[in-house]
Amino acid sequence: MKEGIHPNYEQTTIRCACGEIIETGSTKKDVKVEICSKCHPFFTGKQKLVDTSGRVDKFNRKFGIVQK
Repeated sequence: MKEGIHPNYEQTTIRCACGEIIETGSTKKDVKVEICSKCHPFFTGKQKLVDTSGRVDKFNRKFGIVQK
């Protein structure tokens, strides 16, 4: 690899809107995110299925899937 063309890799702090602080390494100094694995619905188990224009129902009827 060529010398002097890569950015500096340093310790950084990632701050989430929920208050979570994660220490890691990055080429950026401080990173602010709106959602992290601690507050994301997929990881918390509070995921909601958003049905846009009845697409889920239409799919289920088409393939004969019965929801319980």
